[in-house]
Amino acid sequence: MWKMLTVAMCVALLGCLQAQELQGHVSIILLGATGDLAKKYLWQGLFQLYLDEAGRGHSFSFHGAALTAPKRGQELMAKALESLSCPKDMEPSHCAEHKDQFLQLSRYHQLKTAEDYQALNKDIEAQFQPAGLQEAGRIFYFSVPPFAYADIARNINSSCRPGPGAWLRVVLEKPFGHDHLSAQQLATELGSFFQEEEMYRVDHYLGKQAVAQILPFRDQNRKALDGLWNRHHVERVEIIMKETVDAEGRTSFYEEYGVIRDVLQNHLTEILTLVAMELPHSVSSVEAVLRHKLRLFQALRGLQRASAVVGQYQAYNEQVRRELQKLDSFHSLTPTFAGVLVHIDNLRWEGVPFILMSGKALDERVGYARILFKNQACCVQSEKHWAATQSQCLPRQVVFHIGHGDLGSPAVLVSRNLFRPSLPSGWKEVEGPPGLRLFGSPLSSYYAYSPVQERDAYSILLSHIYHGRKDSFITTENLLASWGFWTPLLESLAHTAPRLYPGGAENGHLLDFEFSSGRLFFSQQQPEQLVPGPGSAPMPSDFQVLRAKYRESPLVSAWSEELISKLATDIEATAVQAVRRFGQFHLALSGGSSPVALFQQLATAHYGFPWAHTHLWLADERCVPLSDPESNFQSLQAHLLQHVRVPYLNIHPMPVHLQQRLCAEEDQGAQLYAREISTLVANSSFDLVLLGMGADGHTASLFPQSPTGLDGEQLVVLTTSPSQPYRRMSLSLPLINRAKKVAVLVMGRMKREITTLVSRVGHEPKKWPISGVLPHSGQLVWYMDYDAFLG
Repeated sequence: MWKMLTVAMCVALLGCLQAQELQGHVSIILLGATGDLAKKYLWQGLFQLYLDEAGRGHSFSFHGAALTAPKRGQELMAKALESLSCPKDMEPSHCAEHKDQFLQLSRYHQLKTAEDYQALNKDIEAQFQPAGLQEAGRIFYFSVPPFAYADIARNINSSCRPGPGAWLRVVLEKPFGHDHLSAQQLATELGSFFQEEEMYRVDHYLGKQAVAQILPFRDQNRKALDGLWNRHHVERVEIIMKETVDAEGRTSFYEEYGVIRDVLQNHLTEILTLVAMELPHSVSSVEAVLRHKLRLFQALRGLQRASAVVGQYQAYNEQVRRELQKLDSFHSLTPTFAGVLVHIDNLRWEGVPFILMSGKALDERVGYARILFKNQACCVQSEKHWAATQSQCLPRQVVFHIGHGDLGSPAVLVSRNLFRPSLPSGWKEVEGPPGLRLFGSPLSSYYAYSPVQERDAYSILLSHIYHGRKDSFITTENLLASWGFWTPLLESLAHTAPRLYPGGAENGHLLDFEFSSGRLFFSQQQPEQLVPGPGSAPMPSDFQVLRAKYRESPLVSAWSEELISKLATDIEATAVQAVRRFGQFHLALSGGSSPVALFQQLATAHYGFPWAHTHLWLADERCVPLSDPESNFQSLQAHLLQHVRVPYLNIHPMPVHLQQRLCAEEDQGAQLYAREISTLVANSSFDLVLLGMGADGHTASLFPQSPTGLDGEQLVVLTTSPSQPYRRMSLSLPLINRAKKVAVLVMGRMKREITTLVSRVGHEPKKWPISGVLPHSGQLVWYMDYDAFLG
């Protein structure tokens, strides 16, 4: 009896404590209350929050705020609130009553000055103090551009923080920076005003019901998935978001961010982490989930230029010119389509391709994450005898269908020949229309589940913010890890011309892409159009591979991707011919950024290259240790040597680091390298020397206004660079001109000016060392991309 009384008293006491905890007033301030996002989603989400929570302990007030003057702002806000809707199962009279209550609790404020924030604070306090209520907390939702964050944050921190015992929650909308550096700066700035636990960074995809189901699905089906969710069974993972709309009306935003920053760096990366991370013991532990997400970021293999393909729908340039008042000659390089190949270097996922893809003006609107399993079954009977839903030869897949598409709603699909899944309450098994096929199979071949009640992502996220649940939001660590992964790729694509596509169903197979050995490439070659249509002037994009003359020598010009592919093919052909004739191939390579893409192409796409018979030499080297990131040899090692099998004795780094010193004259490193060349290379004549051309006309490490290495008998020389590191080692011009073939690779718009200048000068190596490159009995070929050649 006493035990029963004790339990009853504890329950009653707990109920009192909970009731006491819930008592109080919550103020929600929507900054940017008259903007598009607020009108489309946020006011409706706040109204849904009010419907769900009103009467459960807290009282509410809603404050719309913007820069607009009070009268006009109130009108715009009232217009946005007119479109509020109730759930379908709510009685119309109840709906009207709740809407009226919500409107009475909502008011508009102009926020421009510090005094405006102080007035807002007084108005917030006036909503609960006269009634004798305690303040529970305040939510500030930043539906404003990121450049306004710091000023707003400063004013909230100084004038609008709640009183002691009440919480503050600040909600931030993407974009959270433009790259890793800007994201770090923004995080530091906001961190000076708010604590980490006060900030909620919204990625609305984490509020999508199918996305929010990924971790619970994996958790509830651990037994079935433990043996399947790995490299031994998964063929590939596709994470896709396709849109039929274009960027019209948003070109200002798109010109700054593009499709990768808009979609892949955030939405699709978050889905990637949910699919691929190791499951913590408890998926309800926010700290454990974050910790496992960060471990996954550490395992992601760095992205290279060859990891992506990019496109741009043809009407985009005209939209930009019109909306941003650009000149008719303006051409944007902003991608509106991107496919990216991601690899995860851990035991679970090693070798499994993760394909992330998104684009505008495509053939359908749909989003999904698809895990496709390997199929090692061999069915003896013909397909017409297969069991319609059970055959092991049918595709096996798990699909988190985010929405839209032919299915039209969020869903989780599991092939019936895999396992019957468990799903949490709130989801139901569904049947689609007869004849519906999804991902190569009829819907009947899946266990298909969808939410009993579909809810908007913002309504879900606002509920999580109100309840202080941080598992659906982006932390600072998570954000910086994502930007650290994507920034190198974005920088490498900055000057890449995207493939043009017409848009919609007319795209056909133009954007189809394939992957091989860590490289992504379009399946179809870009259509050649050497002669433009009537009445139009030729543009660089009208040409694919242009063959001409430059300084009386052959010139190959193309877009950068095709140019690198052509150069790699030519080098391989030269190597095969040299090995066939002489048994070995001697290749001297320059450093710098331009050859990196070439090294990657040779490493991943040229399996017939005779590496076993190739000697690799350096055309020049910086006087730094060979392990230094600025070392040309280190770049060669990272992007080529570690991926191919070249005999150790066939690799010849320049001896810039001898006797614990760098390029000391008395160590005679240059003479040592010259003797090695004379000993191993017949007549000191390389089969091929790859050079670049600097913006000042230098090549290798032979610089203007310096006679070192431009003439004389020395084969290898020490030179002085105008930029750090100042000391260099280089092949001399006389040695370069002994080569059987010299290829000069010139890429990028910043080279346009020197390209034009060098095309006009004569043989003046002391002013422009590149002008002195002319093999005595060999061939010189120039490889220039259109940015360098045509600007």
